[in-house]
Amino acid sequence: MRYWLVKSEPEEWSWDDQVAKGEAGEGWTGVRNHQAAANLKAMQIGDQAFFYHSGKERAVVGIAEVVGTWQPDPTDRDGKFGMVVLRALEALPRPVTLADIKADPALADLPLIRQSRLSVMPIPDDGWRHILAMARG
Repeated sequence: MRYWLVKSEPEEWSWDDQVAKGEAGEGWTGVRNHQAAANLKAMQIGDQAFFYHSGKERAVVGIAEVVGTWQPDPTDRDGKFGMVVLRALEALPRPVTLADIKADPALADLPLIRQSRLSVMPIPDDGWRHILAMARG
């Protein structure tokens, strides 16, 4: 299993919206960056992703699971980009803010810090465990 982080503006698609989709989940549509799209293509069933609210909130708020692999994105009129299907697994007991992550030297190499505009990114196993520990305090 691999770990990821997916970003969403909460006013466009929030953790609560994801949870409301239930077991079937929802397609992670709208990704138009080639590197982020390549990360979506690499996702496999059972992989997990931190759900990150971008914008004003800037925090990891939940964990989602990949339940559907790469397929065409119905919102892409040109047919160049795809999506995966994610379902909500669990809300984090405590959101982990971007400020928390930046303040922790153990997380300095995360793509979230180095490539802050990337909307879908891999998270190394140790970074995943570290952020979970922060959330579960």
